[in-house]
Amino acid sequence: MRLRRIFFVFIIFLAVVSCKEPEARRPKQQGTTNFYKEVLKENKRLNALEKKRLEEWVAKDTVKVYKSSPNGFWYTYITKDTLNSSSPQAEDLVMLSYNIADLNGGALYEKRERSYKVDKEDFIPALQDGIKLMKKGETITFVIPSYRAFGVTGDGNKIAVNQPIQSTVTLIDIKSKKEE
Repeated sequence: MRLRRIFFVFIIFLAVVSCKEPEARRPKQQGTTNFYKEVLKENKRLNALEKKRLEEWVAKDTVKVYKSSPNGFWYTYITKDTLNSSSPQAEDLVMLSYNIADLNGGALYEKRERSYKVDKEDFIPALQDGIKLMKKGETITFVIPSYRAFGVTGDGNKIAVNQPIQSTVTLIDIKSKKEE
């Protein structure tokens, strides 16, 4: 009987103790927030320096007239179409030819042709925006900062880390999404 009473008291004690709300564990502070803030701050500083350097490079080219894009790159028309008014829209299929060169004009990738579904396929970010400025038959040279091209990784082949590039693109054809 005494054993039953001790057992009963023990069970009640466990019930009372176990009903206590568990206390949430707090994450350990490892200082990652400050690390990321510092990395972002440094990245912004480097991007501003690169932008300034490219603005100076564009200004030195007195032969071509470059326009600044709100999307963070510069472009100049080699062949401009003043009659046609249609530009590629999202999901249109375009055929284009392009090359990629360094800022000194040294070829990194020779001229290639490819089809590209606008805003639906992976492509150089600045060119994804730049193609939408073009009309069929136009040729434009884009000057692209590294952060709008291949960034801090490069392409793992010919384009170096943080390398700005230029690309001359010809829009050969546009097939509207409605036509497909």
